[in-house]
Amino acid sequence: MTINRIVSLNGAPYDGHPVPAMLDSMAACGAHYVEPAYIVGYTEPFDESAFSTAQTQQWQRWLKDAGMACHAMSSHIDLGRDDAIEVFLGRMDFARALGAEVINTNAAARRLKKKFFSNIEILSRHAESIGLRIGLENPGDGSDNLLNTASDATDLLAEIGHPMVGLNYDAGNTISHRPDVLPADDALNAMPRCVHTHIKDVRKDANGYFFTPLGQGQIDCARILRSVAQTPLNLSIEIPMRLHRLPNAQPSRSPYRVPLADIEAVLGPALAFVQKHLDTPALVSA
Repeated sequence: MTINRIVSLNGAPYDGHPVPAMLDSMAACGAHYVEPAYIVGYTEPFDESAFSTAQTQQWQRWLKDAGMACHAMSSHIDLGRDDAIEVFLGRMDFARALGAEVINTNAAARRLKKKFFSNIEILSRHAESIGLRIGLENPGDGSDNLLNTASDATDLLAEIGHPMVGLNYDAGNTISHRPDVLPADDALNAMPRCVHTHIKDVRKDANGYFFTPLGQGQIDCARILRSVAQTPLNLSIEIPMRLHRLPNAQPSRSPYRVPLADIEAVLGPALAFVQKHLDTPALVSA
């Protein structure tokens, strides 16, 4: 079976670089798809003007000029917020206008459960109307979320009850969020409920959690990719090189952007790593 799988590069490592430079660099690495990243605290500061009509048109020009496309966008907020509908509807429309078919975000803090379910009902109907799936992503900050691990997903998605809402599981978040859970095992448990997935590797030491080149951390990305290969899932490589997590799992962002040459030295091999393991059949237990 041949799968025309989309492998995107997430914009997180390019934090601080202009969008045209990012897209040209990604293309030089061999990528054809970008996953724009708009995550407060993880990237350069922004507000909702970033999703205006003018910015939409600018992004469309940038994508065309670079010969790149957009299949997914990361734009994480807590969907239990009082303003989540207003904020996220604008981001959904922006993502769809760029060509995205998936928008990735967080679910909500458990204490905001009631508001989350009220909001997601409205957001999922809008998702259906514009042809955009919502990928709920497990966080990495150690908080108590409605989606902490794959075991939460069955009841959560059943209660949401909408086909346009699924998971964007990220095993690289699990290691800091729930250290007693094996990330690759949890990723495989989550996979049947995913509409998209993130691949990143992480190394833990006494100073915290550090994002590494794929295959050099403790996530077992190769095993996850071999399982992805048995599905039609699309994925993004997300290596936030400007960040690490402190021992308490909170993100710490460097004041300096990462040089383009250093980013490309990681992302080029990452694309090759992903393709290698997507082409390697998963081992089947007897």
